[in-house]
Amino acid sequence: MGHFFHAVGVFFHHLAAVKWEFLGLALACHVIRLLFRGWAWRAIILAAYPGKRLKFRTAFGAYVAGVGVNSIVPARGGDIIKLYLVRHRLEGARYATLTPTLIVETLFDSVVAGCVLIWALASGVLPAHRVYSRLPSVDWRILLRHEQLTLIVLIILTVAGLGAAVWARYEWNGFRERVGRGFAILRDRRRLFWQVIVPQAISWVLRIGSLLFFLKAFGVPATLHNALLALVVDSLATLFPATPGGAGTKQGLTEYLFRGRGVSHTLLLAFSVGMNIALVVTNLVLGLIAIGLMAKTLSFKKMRLASRADQSAA
Repeated sequence: MGHFFHAVGVFFHHLAAVKWEFLGLALACHVIRLLFRGWAWRAIILAAYPGKRLKFRTAFGAYVAGVGVNSIVPARGGDIIKLYLVRHRLEGARYATLTPTLIVETLFDSVVAGCVLIWALASGVLPAHRVYSRLPSVDWRILLRHEQLTLIVLIILTVAGLGAAVWARYEWNGFRERVGRGFAILRDRRRLFWQVIVPQAISWVLRIGSLLFFLKAFGVPATLHNALLALVVDSLATLFPATPGGAGTKQGLTEYLFRGRGVSHTLLLAFSVGMNIALVVTNLVLGLIAIGLMAKTLSFKKMRLASRADQSAA
């Protein structure tokens, strides 16, 4: 995070050199991309609840609300907001069914992101041996050095496992049916292709277009190769969402991946942190507007209590 705040200082130093027209085009591509993402998620939900009506503005509002919260909360906490907002506007919706729709919504993304990472590894942009050398190793001897804590954890896990087994004995069939409905669109290939994969593919094109405009806005050579490098940075930061919006992580990855590209260190920092701030602010503003209009409150505590009340009533 210290590296990130240093990058923020560099960004404000280069603020006068920003080409605002390209920055506006980049953010416009980003917002249009979110429209396609919301459309695809709505199709997945409607496949899980055939015969039900879900307005596009509801699905889009819930989606951008989740994106906005994810931009400031690590570990994808905004996904809970997405589910909460849709749950309250779709009659008969259950969290057990809505949650798998988020998994389906990321399947195509996982394939595309995987291809981008494979390209980065194959082209030498992201050397495999450097990636493997940075993977954390597990020291299992810590379990022996803390015998009492290990025993307590094992007892808790055993009790939880027994409780889950008893619950599954009586509730498994109904739960499995509700969860399975969330994957319903995977059984309709034509609908999956036209209503999910095609909009998401368009969203990826818009994402690359947005990155090209961001590169132009901050004076970095706007080539397809550089846009793909920035895409690799986003993909890796998404895989390890340790900080809000990938702050710090993206700046370090950008410097590493753009090495030898003839771009100065300060310009790379200005580009990385400038793009990060612009996207976070845009996502946060859209998200807060959506939450305020749909939930009638900006208090996450109130929404959490209301969600618990709904679950108790159900």
